[in-house]
Amino acid sequence: MSFLDSQFQHLVPYVPGEQTRTKVIKLNTNENPYDPPQRVIEAAKVAATTLSRYSDPTCHQVIEPLAQHFQVAPENVFLGNGSDEVLFFLFQGFMEKGVQFPDITYGFYEVYSDLFHLNTQVIPLKEDLSIDLAEYTGDATVIIANPNAPTGLAIAPEVICAFAEQHPHRLIIVDEAYSDFSEASLVPYLDKHPNILVVGTFSKSRHLAGARLGYAVGSKELIEDLNKLKFSHNPYSVNAMTLACGEASLQAQDYVDECTNKIIATREWTQQELQKLGFETTKSQTNFVFCQHPRVAGETIFKQLKAQNILVRWFSNPRIANYVRISIGTQAEMETLLQAIKEIEGVDL
Repeated sequence: MSFLDSQFQHLVPYVPGEQTRTKVIKLNTNENPYDPPQRVIEAAKVAATTLSRYSDPTCHQVIEPLAQHFQVAPENVFLGNGSDEVLFFLFQGFMEKGVQFPDITYGFYEVYSDLFHLNTQVIPLKEDLSIDLAEYTGDATVIIANPNAPTGLAIAPEVICAFAEQHPHRLIIVDEAYSDFSEASLVPYLDKHPNILVVGTFSKSRHLAGARLGYAVGSKELIEDLNKLKFSHNPYSVNAMTLACGEASLQAQDYVDECTNKIIATREWTQQELQKLGFETTKSQTNFVFCQHPRVAGETIFKQLKAQNILVRWFSNPRIANYVRISIGTQAEMETLLQAIKEIEGVDL
């Protein structure tokens, strides 16, 4: 017998990438392959001694340096328990006129729109998997991941700004989970475009996927409204250890940049090596590669790599069922991956 409210009986929850304690090469959830900065680890140890007290609901110890990092005012920054919580509040409270997003993108958009019974319009990507903003007509809130996932493709900031200018009364949410691996951030343009809100995360370039820390950057009015929802739900959603780690991460920018540059270099090398093996790859601007082989099915590649203890991500969506998404690991991990792919029957040698 189910006691769940009937309006939620139909929900199809988000399916995360497989997590395992088995010794594998884990290239399926777009995590950072490098350890967090040492000062982050030390900060977590110190913060652990304060866990008998509530965390600071203002999150000022991260908001202030993050605002400085982005060269905005603190009142332009919101902090949440991962970018997923930030997105939750946005879908909950900012989409009265409906929402539009691509058919192939981050899976939580569809989950949240279903959860809140939103008037939703899913707009197919173009044949080349790109987003055409000209197709996003009407009054609904628009949310796009830029760069998009799992395709890895990005829209130039100037294009998004032009779209925002054409639709000044519509909210444009740009999910920048992967922007540190590209040149596509909208943050520098926000002062001239108050209807654009940028969402980001500490999970990718900042090594803190397990800490759960996300943010939004936008106009003072948008941030005030987000805080209204947060403080009506759970003011303490960002715990003390995560706050300490986030602050320490911002103090270790040189290390973050060093690791980000290594990931970008390894991404470019991996794409070139895959192309030598007959793969077609998108022009990824993220910390993963999205690729397909003309003669070997994506599911086959996924399963054969898993049999060799290498995890990548495969999606059953018919439009991209021939693709696999491969997170960028260390150079050594990617070399092992390439050797394993060479052993798959049908791959060009």
